[in-house]
Amino acid sequence: MPSGFVYIMASKRNGTLYTGVTSDMPGRPFAHREGRGSEFCKKYGVKMLVWFEEYPLYTDAIRRETNIKRWKRAWKLALIEKMNPEWNDLLESWNA
Repeated sequence: MPSGFVYIMASKRNGTLYTGVTSDMPGRPFAHREGRGSEFCKKYGVKMLVWFEEYPLYTDAIRRETNIKRWKRAWKLALIEKMNPEWNDLLESWNA
C-alpha cells in the first residue's frame, strides 16, 4: 500500500486554508498552485503549501486529514505555526 501525505495550503499568512491528502507529493500541491488541483483553491487563490505530514499508509493519511478538517481554525493555525512559523511556501524548497 502506498504512503500518503496530509497537507495544508493557504492563500496567504492567516488566509484561506485548504486541507488535502495525496500520494503524489509535491505533484498535487503544484496542481493546486496552477489552478488544476481543485475549484476551491482556484476560486480563493490558495497556492502556498504551508504544512504537511507523511504517513506510511495512505489510509492513515486519510484518517488524519478527516480529523484535521473537523478542527477549529485556530488549531489548524497553531499546527502550521509550529512547523512553519514564517509561513514559507514549502513548495519553493521542495527537493523531489
